[in-house]
Amino acid sequence: MSESVLNVNEICKDFGGIRALDDVSLNVRSKEIAALIGPNGAGKTTFFNCITGIYTPTSGDVLVNPKDGSERRVNGMKPNHVTELGMARTFQNIRLFPSMTTLENVMIGTHCRTKSGIWGAISRNGKARGEEQAIIEKSYHLLELVGLERYANELACNLPYGKQRRLEIARAMATDPFLLLLDEPAAGMNPQETYDLQELVIKLRNEYGLSILLIEHDMKMVMSISDSVFVLDYGRLIASGTPKEVSENPTVIKAYLGEDEDD
Repeated sequence: MSESVLNVNEICKDFGGIRALDDVSLNVRSKEIAALIGPNGAGKTTFFNCITGIYTPTSGDVLVNPKDGSERRVNGMKPNHVTELGMARTFQNIRLFPSMTTLENVMIGTHCRTKSGIWGAISRNGKARGEEQAIIEKSYHLLELVGLERYANELACNLPYGKQRRLEIARAMATDPFLLLLDEPAAGMNPQETYDLQELVIKLRNEYGLSILLIEHDMKMVMSISDSVFVLDYGRLIASGTPKEVSENPTVIKAYLGEDEDD
């Protein structure tokens, strides 16, 4: 079995008197595509927020194994520091910079990996200029990766919805992650866009050696690309296993897979 890159052990998250997550444990292995499913209100985005530093879990541990091989506890770590460790995410509600170009949005993602400090940016010395050119080239390559290179100089706000989703993935990739967290990446996409997204997710795993954890309501997509699936219900993990195991679980069938519409 491949090594783990994310170990979440019995995390809880309380908001006042409400327990949004209740002793949730899961494990994502190296180069694995894992899915977190469940209806609206199950706690999926809260879980993402707890492992990326937006929320601090009330209890439990979030442990990651970055590329350097040193296990780190990320509870309470600021989101930018979590990103620097190598965990990148997209959001359920798209968070692009609408008045910047597509290329500039991806360049922003490289910020946590740049080395020329504020003085280099002001003086535009040779080192800073060289780094800037490298960032432009890397960002353009990532646009090619997600099929958006022809929109490099287009304002992000002018892109169709499905392409904005792909741009968010390119920007997340610009941080050089080892673990990519996708929050409902197929939301609002038509069947062809969803199929293309599936191909992209598989390509990211295969070509970059990424581990990917995604929240998704498109069960066809989840079952076709996931190595493992975790099911949340009212903040509790009620099932986990291979797509086949989860799809045959009576509790999951009753609560989720038989529903026509989630959120």
